[in-house]
Amino acid sequence: MATTTPDTTTRPSWWVLRAVVSTHLVAIFGQPVFAGVLLSGDYDGLGLHEAGANLTTSLGYVQLIVTIVIWTRLRRAWPFIATLALVLAETVQYFAGMAGALWLHLPLGVATIAALVVQFIDVWRRPLTREEPTHA
Repeated sequence: MATTTPDTTTRPSWWVLRAVVSTHLVAIFGQPVFAGVLLSGDYDGLGLHEAGANLTTSLGYVQLIVTIVIWTRLRRAWPFIATLALVLAETVQYFAGMAGALWLHLPLGVATIAALVVQFIDVWRRPLTREEPTHA
């Protein structure tokens, strides 16, 4: 009787997700820095914060596309669901910031950074393999 060992090799699409999540994390960590520049009285910080918001939000959408590929190719839905929640929060935060609703913008900023840190740790701590259907 031949036995097969499970494939524990990390797939290329998972490496792409790791790269996108890592880049996204670097971009989102810049946002509080740029906000701090603004709050210290340097109004050029607003332009930096806005450019950072555009970059961070765009990277969130790129990450969402990558997770759709992972869902369809590797049959793993959790990266998509987690990223969708993150992107929705980032989008609401983006528009709250544009509207000047700091009561919503700041707490969502803290929450999205925390969520992205959790995602970063999760995508780097284990390989992602194709989920095979189980037959009972």
